[in-house]
Amino acid sequence: MSFDSVKKNAAFAAKQKFPFPLLSDVDRKLAMSLGVVGSSGAFFAPRVTFVISADGVIEQSIDTQDAGAQASDLLLTF
Repeated sequence: MSFDSVKKNAAFAAKQKFPFPLLSDVDRKLAMSLGVVGSSGAFFAPRVTFVISADGVIEQSIDTQDAGAQASDLLLTF
């Protein structure tokens, strides 16, 4: 999920050949409700990974320090 528009996220997902859509939170409502940002004026979304159970419960929140290592760090966590 990012603060980018649906159109921009769709173009990025297509360019990267992602087999799934990217979520857009242009008004920052979800980010604010999750405590990721403090206001709707936030310019950037920090990299946070939420581990969500099959029944939709957030099991873990992980702050990402190195975006380039995010995937490998997550694999080491689980």
